[in-house]
Amino acid sequence: MGEFEGQDIPDDEVDLDPGFSERFERQFRPACQLYLISPPAIDAGFADRLAAAADAGPVAAFQLRLKGMDEHAIARVAEPLQRVCADREITFIVNDSISLAKRLGADGVHLGQGDGDPREARDALGPKAQIGVTCHDSRHLAMEAGEAGADYVAFGAFYPTNTKEVHHHPDPSILGWWTTLFELPCVAIGGITPANAAPLIQAGADFLAVCNAVWNGEGGEAAAVKAFATVLKDSERNG
Repeated sequence: MGEFEGQDIPDDEVDLDPGFSERFERQFRPACQLYLISPPAIDAGFADRLAAAADAGPVAAFQLRLKGMDEHAIARVAEPLQRVCADREITFIVNDSISLAKRLGADGVHLGQGDGDPREARDALGPKAQIGVTCHDSRHLAMEAGEAGADYVAFGAFYPTNTKEVHHHPDPSILGWWTTLFELPCVAIGGITPANAAPLIQAGADFLAVCNAVWNGEGGEAAAVKAFATVLKDSERNG
């Protein structure tokens, strides 16, 4: 991608200056948005829950993440979820599998490290597909993903989470570093709740990827999305 040409890939062993972004005038970026991730297991009634969540407040994207399930089974449960998303103009993303994203005609795919190359995904899914890449706490991986044609990079886990085992815990300053230098959107993920989201928004996150706080939140998914909507509206980026 053009904005990455000529950029030196940073050494992750060199600590990032927490105040890096404060030394620059921040360019305009759209307001931070909510990105839902499915719980690790869903039942036949989940489409109604997704609809309730989506109708409670603005949701930009939904990622179907069902680890350990056969792709044929995932394809069966995906259809009503895709319909919910399409009816509400929510981007429908498939986790990990380029082949499944193509089979479903999904809006895009999210790739973990080792799940495939963004170039491969682009060739399979076409120029309009949204391709995201997990970059953990690594500026190096994020710039490589950008160079490979990713549409967004994801950093995290920022907070403790029970959704998946994590080994990387970046400082929120990585969000400010990224958004100061690059236009490509960044996603913050990992243990994010309405109570702890504000620092990530202020640091520069373009999207908050959330799972447990919505599907297992007190009061249900609609109440959780409303709470996130309030935080997103009230919080402002630094810079």
